[in-house]
Order: sequence, then C-alpha cells, then structure tokens
Amino acid sequence: MGPVPTLDNFSFAFVIQVMAVSSWEHCERIKDYGTDKMTTVGNSTNIFWQESPVGKLERHKLLNQKGCVVWITGLSGSGKSTLACSLSRELYTRGKLSYILDGDNLRHGLNKDLGFKAEDRTENIRRVGEVAKLFADAGLTCIASLISPYRKVRDACRAMLLDANFIEVFMNMPLELCEERDSKGLYKLARAGKIKGFTGIDDPYEPPLNCEIEIKQKNGLCPTPTAMAGEVVSYLEQKGYLHD
Repeated sequence: MGPVPTLDNFSFAFVIQVMAVSSWEHCERIKDYGTDKMTTVGNSTNIFWQESPVGKLERHKLLNQKGCVVWITGLSGSGKSTLACSLSRELYTRGKLSYILDGDNLRHGLNKDLGFKAEDRTENIRRVGEVAKLFADAGLTCIASLISPYRKVRDACRAMLLDANFIEVFMNMPLELCEERDSKGLYKLARAGKIKGFTGIDDPYEPPLNCEIEIKQKNGLCPTPTAMAGEVVSYLEQKGYLHD
C-alpha cells in the first residue's frame, strides 16, 4: 500500500485558484450567464446570480471528495470542539480537505456584532449556515461546531443545502456531565446569575428529532475522540463523501 496522500502535496491557495475563474478574458466570455434573472432577496434589490464556469462536480473531481456540512450540535461542554478537531485531523490523514467553523471563533470576526439574545442567536446560526453552504459547494467537508440550540434554525440551515448534504451530529451528553466538565467556567457563572440566557440553565436546548448521527455515553462512559471521529468518518465513507 502506498503512502497516504496529504494536503502537503499541494497548497490550499492553488486549490482556490483552480476553483476560481482563471482569467479576465474568461470572465468576459461568460459575463452574460444569468443576467436575465434579476431578483430581490431580502433587502437586496435588482441583483443577479452570476454562474461560474467551474462547477461543483468539477471541484469534486479535483479534490476527489464530495462537499458536505457536518453540523455538530449539543450543550456547552458536550464535546463538540473535541469531535470537530479530531474529525478534521482524521480527514487530513486521509488526504481529505476540511474546515472547522467554530461558534466562538466566528464571534471573534464574522459574528462579533451579535449577542446572545434569541434573535441574535438565530442570525448567528443563519450566517454560519450560509458560510457552511459555500464551503460544501467548494467541495470541502465543512465541520460546523456550535451549540445551535434551536431546532427550527438548524433545520433552516439544513434546507439551505438543496442536495441534502447536511449531516447533523448530536452530542447527546447529559447536562450533569457537561456542567461537571465546565472547562470554560461558564456553567458556574450561569448558576451564579452572572450570565443570562445560558443554554441548558435558563435558555432551552431543543435536541434534534432526526439527526444522522447521535453520540452518547455507553455504559456510563464517553467515547474517545478517536472513536467519535471514526463514527463520523465511517458515515461519510458509506455515503460516498470521501471519494469523487
């Protein structure tokens, strides 16, 4: 068996360049694509959808994988980030390209203008869903790791992917365990009344009803990061996401 291919064999920048339109002249030849489809979306009026000369199937072939969104949801402390990092590493060792959208990280930039009121949380997840859709369309395995407490909002993100490439992973860990871990000290602050609207304490978490993967304790023990990642990778393999 030959060596496992890794992303060191090519630069990510090169991949993005190949996905993009390679020259202005090419853009000129395709500039009329979709120009007869003026639409209004939300508050944006008189806009047009610009088609790309490089399609999704071509990107899949280039990367030898199919784009999808692995949406990891669960309480704070349930192991979402642990799974996301372990899964990304496992995919990397297999030569597969992924990117993690971490809820806290995104609030350092894209979503730094949002708080934690219900309407802000809804907008937070909507934005992440839109970004995740773009990553999947580019051909990557997008790993979104967020509490995303509201079922309706998660389902709206699922609906963004018209070809059903949305894999919901529910970290079904009991509140007592998550609160015992409390690696960030947030549960302690919430119990003391210093954080308001904290999921699981004074704000609800609505568990998925039909998730693709559910990860929970077995015989009172939590699965290891490697085991959790292996379960997700097995699903991706079975569904054909890890090859063109």
